Amino acid sequence: MYYTAKVKLLVSDAGARKEKWATENYLVRAESVTHAEQLVAEDFAGETIDFEVKGVAQSQIVKVINP
Repeated sequence: MYYTAKVKLLVSDAGARKEKWATENYLVRAESVTHAEQLVAEDFAGETIDFEVKGVAQSQIVKVINP
């Protein structure tokens, strides 16, 4: 199954020299909502950016077709 994870990230605005929160959506292939949240956390584990998983929901996407 596919899940959409909404992640809040603390990003730097180089021009304004300040940080702000931005929200990004990720498509995650996982077995459950909990598994999807775990995969997102593992993906960000080595990063120096502050993040927070705001929510995970089952996606309506059935299949991803790659060329």
